[in-house]
Amino acid sequence: MIDIILLVVSLGVILLGAEVFTNGIEWLGRKLNLGEGAVGSIFAAVGTALPETLIPILAILTASGSSGHDIGIGAILGAPFMLGTLAFFVTGIAVLIFRRTNRPMYIHPEVIERDLKFFLIVYLLAIVASFLPTHSLKMLIVIVLVGAYCAYVYRTIKSSHGEANLEEELPVCYFSRRGEPKLIVVFVQIIAALAIIIVGAELFINSVQAVSTAAGISVFILAIIITPIATELPEKFNSVLWVRRGKDTLAMGNITGAMVFQSSVIPAIGISLTSWVLEPLALVSALLALASASLQYFIIVKTKTLYPAILMIGGVFYAIFLFLSLRAI
Repeated sequence: MIDIILLVVSLGVILLGAEVFTNGIEWLGRKLNLGEGAVGSIFAAVGTALPETLIPILAILTASGSSGHDIGIGAILGAPFMLGTLAFFVTGIAVLIFRRTNRPMYIHPEVIERDLKFFLIVYLLAIVASFLPTHSLKMLIVIVLVGAYCAYVYRTIKSSHGEANLEEELPVCYFSRRGEPKLIVVFVQIIAALAIIIVGAELFINSVQAVSTAAGISVFILAIIITPIATELPEKFNSVLWVRRGKDTLAMGNITGAMVFQSSVIPAIGISLTSWVLEPLALVSALLALASASLQYFIIVKTKTLYPAILMIGGVFYAIFLFLSLRAI
């Protein structure tokens, strides 16, 4: 019971840090005068992805035995899987609730199409790396993944200049409650939030190991399901708020931009620090994420928009994985 309480507390600490970090990242986007494409697909996406970045790194480097690698790989694969399935489902439901119709969403199709295309390419490469015979060959994939994300960031920021910025969307800066914050204050807030997340991540890793041992459940299954739902999904409810305000490009960019980051930079870290040999259930999660994202990519290429009812199909892919996970326990 104490371990479960500590697990819940650790998630609360991580969420607190993620909230402060995301607020700082959004203000950084304002300070750099970037448009909604860059803020949604890069700054908000990377900000909300930070807990999933730190948890696998700390698990791999600090946790004892093979459980550290299992937690790390579970956290790495869990984020793109959850984003490409459950987050799509939640966003689709939100659109139907707020608009009571399955009409096309109000998106800039080139932004979402670009994100999904990058995701499908880089995540497929990350999965292919697990089948390569030597670590040297896998490191070549790492170089490609990091290079691809750098190219994505460059293209996104370049294309976002000239878009309207998002002054009306930002809440008050937490470290500067009395007006427009200075750039140095924004950086201090980001660094402080990072420290909070690191503390929460360390506590989370230890708690997951203890709970899995006591309950007899694989740490991989706990990590791939609990980690993204607890640390990523709550922040993706920003997309629900943006949908309510008619900011569909921000809503979807918040998800698809995080998918690009989580399928390139984070797997690159996992490939570098582990043997990167994926078990069957891990491969299933990756293939389901690719299938769900492929469906949305096909729709946006053909129709230049997205539909809430089709987004909700992501929930079916997520349910399939949960069913298989329960059978594996």
